[in-house]
Amino acid sequence: MLTENTVDNSKGTPLFSRNNPFQAKVLKNVNLNGAGSSKETRHLELSLQGSELSYVPGDCLGIYPENDPELVAALLEEMKWDPELQVTVSKQGDTLPLKEALSSYFEITLLTKKIMQQAAQLSDNEELQKLVLNENANQLKEYIDGRDLLDMLRDFGPWKASAQEIVSLLRKMTPRLYSIASSFAANPGEVHLTIGAVRYTAHGRVRKGVCSVQCAERLPEGDTLPVFIQQNKHFNLPESPEKDIIMVGPGTGIAPFRSFIQERAVTKAPGRAWLFFGDQRSATDFLYQDEFEQYQKDGVLTKVDTAFSRDSEQKVYVQHKMLESSKELFAWLEKGAYFYVCGDKQYMAKDVHNTLISIIATEGGMTQEAAEAYLNNMQEQGRYQRDVY
Repeated sequence: MLTENTVDNSKGTPLFSRNNPFQAKVLKNVNLNGAGSSKETRHLELSLQGSELSYVPGDCLGIYPENDPELVAALLEEMKWDPELQVTVSKQGDTLPLKEALSSYFEITLLTKKIMQQAAQLSDNEELQKLVLNENANQLKEYIDGRDLLDMLRDFGPWKASAQEIVSLLRKMTPRLYSIASSFAANPGEVHLTIGAVRYTAHGRVRKGVCSVQCAERLPEGDTLPVFIQQNKHFNLPESPEKDIIMVGPGTGIAPFRSFIQERAVTKAPGRAWLFFGDQRSATDFLYQDEFEQYQKDGVLTKVDTAFSRDSEQKVYVQHKMLESSKELFAWLEKGAYFYVCGDKQYMAKDVHNTLISIIATEGGMTQEAAEAYLNNMQEQGRYQRDVY
């Protein structure tokens, strides 16, 4: 059996952490997207009552997820394994029934070069032997991309390996980190999350994000989730509540900014706040629309600019909205505003970064190099912060 329980002897109460997560009760789990949306974004409210956990805007919540029961069942069926077979899961010799180990202890949706190379020693399959050779590194990389343990077991049998030998190849399940979407001051004893369900088809099978789809499909109110708080020291509100803030958070990138805005509402911060939000369609994908409109009426949000890419022939994104207000945006920066970006690293954050440099260059009458130096200076002062993934 696995037992992990850290006790604070001074109080005799457990200290909840990454190694000893708190079982948080689900208070609310709703889909934020309207009927007809191509997306599913869950708004999750969890209770932290009795945990003594707290957080500040910008922090993350870690969740230890469970694998899809259908995927676990398919693995057991493929290999004709006994679900109750006890397998060793750690160097300390801890054991679990095989089904439980595959459900909650091991990563089964990811393959790595190392897993493939070690698996090749457990099969006589010539194709697999060839694939793991050094000269075929590119083909191996291509195979791994978007495939999982079930693919490998199906593609390269027959296996001359026990269940124990196969699970010994696997990595331990890692927690998934999500930006917290609430302010503790506004919601004492609670933590809120904004999670986009990841589903796609690849290599002839439907693939599901481990944690996001658990939250979307298998987490009714009243259930519990193992969680912990992860501090984020590089993404915080300005120390002075008088400072202006500009927030760019399309899609689920809105999460930390809901936390920022709630915090500023509670503390009655005098600084101005400008939000840029984007998604596919205004009618179905404007996350937290009612809340943000109310904050605008109350003066907590000074400006809200939205970009809905599928609502017009020409796709409009948050960076286009920034350009439309370039003069005002630069004026805010010149007055010491903090600029925040949260969301997709590969495309959005890059586009926003380049657009920001272009706005600084144009409105500040600077060269590209001078604009980059301006932004670097902002970064050094903690006035340009990014939380990208």
